[in-house]
Amino acid sequence: MKYTPEEVIQFVQEEDVKFIRLAFCNVYGKQHNVAIMPSELKRAFTYGIAFDASAVEGFGGEIRSDLLLHPDPSTLIQLPWRPEQGKVVRMFCDISYPDGRPFERDTRSILKRAVADAGARGVQFAFGAEMEFYLFRLDEYGEPTSIPYDHAGYMDVAPEDKGENVRREICLMLEQMGIQPECSHHESGPGQNEIDFRYSDPMAAADNALTFRAVVNTIAVQSGLAADFSPKPLPGQPGNGMHINISARSRDGRDVMPQVIAGILAHIAEMTVFFNTTESSYQRFGSSKAPRYISWSSENRSQLIRIPAAKGEYRRAELRSPDPLCNPYLAFALLIHAGLDGIKKNLPLPEAADINFFTAPESVKSKFRTLPGTLFAAKAAAAESRFLAELLPEALLRSYTKILL
Repeated sequence: MKYTPEEVIQFVQEEDVKFIRLAFCNVYGKQHNVAIMPSELKRAFTYGIAFDASAVEGFGGEIRSDLLLHPDPSTLIQLPWRPEQGKVVRMFCDISYPDGRPFERDTRSILKRAVADAGARGVQFAFGAEMEFYLFRLDEYGEPTSIPYDHAGYMDVAPEDKGENVRREICLMLEQMGIQPECSHHESGPGQNEIDFRYSDPMAAADNALTFRAVVNTIAVQSGLAADFSPKPLPGQPGNGMHINISARSRDGRDVMPQVIAGILAHIAEMTVFFNTTESSYQRFGSSKAPRYISWSSENRSQLIRIPAAKGEYRRAELRSPDPLCNPYLAFALLIHAGLDGIKKNLPLPEAADINFFTAPESVKSKFRTLPGTLFAAKAAAAESRFLAELLPEALLRSYTKILL
C-alpha cells in the first residue's frame, strides 16, 4: 500500500507509532537514518528535517553542510523487529538544500530522473536482485569471526545447511514488510546464502535492496551470527554477487531488449567502479561463476550477461558482475541510461559468446574485452568516460574516481 502524507500521519496516530525513521544513503550506498517523534512528522512533510551533511561520506565538507530530508510517504514500512508497543516505522527520503534545490549527490533522486527519462522515451524498466551473503560465527566478545556458520554447498539441505532457519526468518520478515522474495537457498560457499526478489519498478527495487541488507543484518544478529555482504569474504571461496535481472518494455510494442543489452555491454567497463566499489571486488572476477569477459549468451553462467531460460513476462537479462556493496540507486540509474543509449543509437547486439570462459583456451578468450582488473583501472575508466560525465554530477563522479595514495 502506498500512503499520502495525510494517511501516514493518520497511521502514526492510530497505530501507536512512537518513532519515525527517516532513511537515506550516502553516495556509496551505506544506509543512514534519523529518528523523529510523531510531533515532528508534519514539519518533516512540510519543510524537511535538517541534518549535517559534512558527517556523511561523499556529501561534502563543513561549508554549507546543512541539508534537508524529505520523507517519501509511499515508502512507509513498519519495522517488524521493533516492539509492537511504541511501534517504529521507516520512510526513505529525498534530499534538498535549504533553498529547495535538489541535492545533486542524492542518488535516490538520480534514479528518479533516470526513470523519468526512460518514461519520456516510452520505455519502462524493471529490476530484480539476487543477493548473496555469508553467515559467520561470533567470538566470545560478540565480534564476527571468519568461521562460517556451516560447510554446506550449493542448494544443500539440513543438517549440512544450518542457514535454512535464518533464511526462513529473513523471508518471513520481508513479507511482513511488503517485499516479495521469490526463492532462497544455500549457495556454493561455506555459510553462503542467496535470496532472490520478484521484479519491481526501479525505485522500489532499489529501496528493497537497502531494506534487504538491513533485514539480513538484523536477523543475523538475533541469531547470534554476523552477515557479510563483502565481495570476497574468504580467500579461495566463492565471492558474493548481486546479480541484477533487467527487463525493458517499449510502449509501442517494439522489442528493445537487444539494444538495451548492447548499450550495457558498450558502457560496462566505464560503469564498473559503481558496481564493484572495493579492491576485493576484483578478486572475485573470473572465478566461481563470476565474469571477467564482456560478453553475453543464453543460459551460460560464465558470461557477463546471461539470458535465462524464461518466457513471457519472466524474460530478462541477468547482469552478473555487480556485488552487494554497490549503491543500488546508482547501479539501476546507470543501467537505465546505458540501455537508453543503446536504444537511441540502435546499437547492434554482438554475436552471442556460446563458450565456457572458465575452460576456454586463451586464444579464444583473448578475442574479448575484459572488465577492469583492479579498482584503480575501474576508477581510471570512469574518470575518462564522456558518457558518465554527461550523466553524473562532477562531485559525485569525483567521489568514485579519486585515487587513494
